Amino acid sequence: MAIAPVTNLTTPTASTSTVPNPKQALGQADFLKLLVTQMTSQDPLNPQNATDFVAQLAQFSSLQSTQTMQSGIASMQANNLIGRTVIVNSSNGTLATGVISAVQMQAGTPEIIVNGQSYGLGDITSILPAPATN
Repeated sequence: MAIAPVTNLTTPTASTSTVPNPKQALGQADFLKLLVTQMTSQDPLNPQNATDFVAQLAQFSSLQSTQTMQSGIASMQANNLIGRTVIVNSSNGTLATGVISAVQMQAGTPEIIVNGQSYGLGDITSILPAPATN
């Protein structure tokens, strides 16, 4: 059997497709679509047990609750830092020092504002002690 040579190769052009955001997570609607697809694609002679589907739904609900709680805790931690002096890693690799003036939510995660610049909580390297009051 002879293999035909490949001809008419073209160079790839710039794609206009969008790259999915890696921070985006599957939502409940996505899970239900997957569940329906799984149910409709199963072998009719050997169907899945209904309790397996219920267990999957319970696990998903638990995971979603945990993620919501984690987001709430991170937001509370960030709000408790307002007015504190911190040292943060800046985007150019240097350290910046300043007072946290605000907290904003960006894609579901809190970001602190220091010297007019936005930083993630993971960028904080040190939290300086508050000055002593008399």
